[in-house]
Amino acid sequence: MNNKVKLTIDGKSIKAEAGKNLVDVAKENKIFIPTLCYFKELNPLGTCRICTVKLNGKHTTGCTVKVSEGMNIEVNTPELLDNRKAIIEMLYAEGNHFCPTCEKSGNCDMQNHAYDMGITVTRYPHVFSDKIVDFTPKRMIMETNRCILCKRCVEEIKTRDGKDVFSFVERGVRTRVHIDYEQEAKLSEAEALHAMNICPVGAILIKGVAHEQPFGERKYDVLGKDIIPSLKNGKIKKEDHEKFIVATTSLAGCFGCHMSLLDIDTDLLDMLEIVEFNKSPFTDIKKFSKRCHIGLIEGGCANTENVHVLREFRKKCDILIGFGECAIMGGIPAMRNFISLKECLEESYLNGTTSEIGADIIPAHEDLPKLLNNVYPCNEVVKIDYYIPGCPPNAEHIWKVVKSILLGEKFSITHDEFKYD
Repeated sequence: MNNKVKLTIDGKSIKAEAGKNLVDVAKENKIFIPTLCYFKELNPLGTCRICTVKLNGKHTTGCTVKVSEGMNIEVNTPELLDNRKAIIEMLYAEGNHFCPTCEKSGNCDMQNHAYDMGITVTRYPHVFSDKIVDFTPKRMIMETNRCILCKRCVEEIKTRDGKDVFSFVERGVRTRVHIDYEQEAKLSEAEALHAMNICPVGAILIKGVAHEQPFGERKYDVLGKDIIPSLKNGKIKKEDHEKFIVATTSLAGCFGCHMSLLDIDTDLLDMLEIVEFNKSPFTDIKKFSKRCHIGLIEGGCANTENVHVLREFRKKCDILIGFGECAIMGGIPAMRNFISLKECLEESYLNGTTSEIGADIIPAHEDLPKLLNNVYPCNEVVKIDYYIPGCPPNAEHIWKVVKSILLGEKFSITHDEFKYD
């Protein structure tokens, strides 16, 4: 009996086996529907929602659709593409995903979707909620901060006698995945590794198994498509005999992005043919002496001086570029956001193992900048025009973006250089 049906996906007429999953049918016909919770061996879960499509004009999750005769499916409309992008951005803003410190970086499904979507920053403010990190299990760590509640582990990971290892506990916004310690101890090493690998983010980790693959050889280092950023402004206007004026600063960060700027080595001499640095650690110019075409911002905002400097750059620069993870997501300094400022200072100056004996004083002086309660990404303080992710981004990437913006030229970023870590 012929059980083939005809359907349409994004205007393309397709024949497929009746009752087959839409995600698989689309993939067979070179149409990609991104997913995080879908796993071919599991019943469709429909929890992550990034596979949302339009079926005969109505929104639904693509992974839960079984194809039938006459279906009209829309996958890649501007609305659907933006919805998927918004979901990934919300997961980043809510979930404390610090890619440079995450063991799953380079092998993370969500990170790879973000690369393919060209996400450089989230449109939503970061929550920086403090969630449980459970080190109790025999061989696993449950990093609840990163969990996206996809339910893969709950449905897939069982002991040999059929007992659940993972389960949802609590309700609403407090829902989290809990590990049954007794059942977890029964898993073999291979079964425990399977639990880590089935997680689409870095929520389930195996103790002692981290960073096994070097940078460049991880699952998603070489896969994916190039990114073509859109230029928001035309070519920057200047007199033909003038150079472009560039300013740079480092806020709450490690200065690694500025070091990366210098890694173009002798090509820096070519840059100086068209660029003049004004206020910058490179020139040691402390105050703006002229208006600048571009300002490059490294680091987030951790104190009142950072905020003042950032606002001055916004006033004195036509275009602001945030470069590096700290400027865009808060980075490593923002990891203090999970505890109170009081507790952070007490641990650093009073309780730390390296504190000088008897030096039980937390520095406080009118000349010292006041620490903010949180470390904020730059775009939560002022308007940032462009973003260059990375920790740090490589020099060629930085200068390609800068030159293209200055000259108003279109450019593409290859998948292997578009990284958050």
